[in-house]
Amino acid sequence: MALTTAARTHVSALSFFIAAILFVTYPALRPFSDEKSLQGAEAFASQEWVLSHIFGMIAFMLLPLGLFGIHRALEGSTGATFSYWGFVLSAIGVGLILPYYGGETFGLYAIGQEALTQQSADLMSQAVVVRSGAGLVMFVIGLLLLLIASILLAIGIWKSSKLPKMSGFLFVLGMCLYLPQFFFDQPLRVAHGALVAISCIWLAVVLWSNRNNAP
Repeated sequence: MALTTAARTHVSALSFFIAAILFVTYPALRPFSDEKSLQGAEAFASQEWVLSHIFGMIAFMLLPLGLFGIHRALEGSTGATFSYWGFVLSAIGVGLILPYYGGETFGLYAIGQEALTQQSADLMSQAVVVRSGAGLVMFVIGLLLLLIASILLAIGIWKSSKLPKMSGFLFVLGMCLYLPQFFFDQPLRVAHGALVAISCIWLAVVLWSNRNNAP
């Protein structure tokens, strides 16, 4: 059964809203430790580690759905081309990000479990292997594409007259800080998650308010 325009907008707005919750839940739930000792192995081997990273993956997966809703809302305006390429690059970027999250989630979980079984922290050095190489390159490129996508989204919104002009810029800020925030401890990472969450909620509200005006 075909979805109405309003129903499609609801899906995109809901995608942004759920992503917002998960973006802040991920760093809040994720265990933090030195990741070199058996204490780090306990963190890797915990259910919180797996669940929090799954939340992070789902949050990223929902972003293109939300961006597609923005593009639909801008169709027929001068910003539609920008929003279209923003949607396309976001989908490609998320596709490059997810394999790294998979390794981080399940690879480090397996390392943590084996380190606890052997009661040896030596295995923790393998975490560097999981987090480096081609997977890391793909992850960084994926985040950069997502940043470019957010910029194109903001430009598209700014150039159109259909949505509030500033509604995309907080999302750009959140994506711009995504790589730097990995170098900080949990409080700042949770704060960054909250920033991304607020930006997603803002876009969700904008979409929901515009549901009856979309083409």
